[in-house]
Amino acid sequence: MLQGRILAESLRVGCDIRVPDLRIVRIAREDVSRSAAAGQPDTWTLLDVEAPDRTADELAEALAAGLADDRGWYADFRVGDEHVVVFPRRVFRYAIGDESGRRAAVEHGRAAGVPDHQLDWGD
Repeated sequence: MLQGRILAESLRVGCDIRVPDLRIVRIAREDVSRSAAAGQPDTWTLLDVEAPDRTADELAEALAAGLADDRGWYADFRVGDEHVVVFPRRVFRYAIGDESGRRAAVEHGRAAGVPDHQLDWGD
């Protein structure tokens, strides 16, 4: 089962993500004012999602098309023994524990403006 988190604030205005069998299993709002980067809102809406593994590529493509280009946004999820990290127009998929794959995603995130303290997805 694919499991991940999407920040509602990271989605660009007008995006419409429709992935069959994608379920929101939790919605929460958090005050992130102590860790938000410049230009990011102080409160985030967290959407915890689940879906069958077979939807991983479709979800990754939808997120890559739907994430806002500004403020260094990304989304990530796990599918099987792989981690998928999605940036606007770019997807990284690597085996959990693959330091080279993780490093490539982190380097891209830095170049895309993600603050170092937000490049902390666990593997």
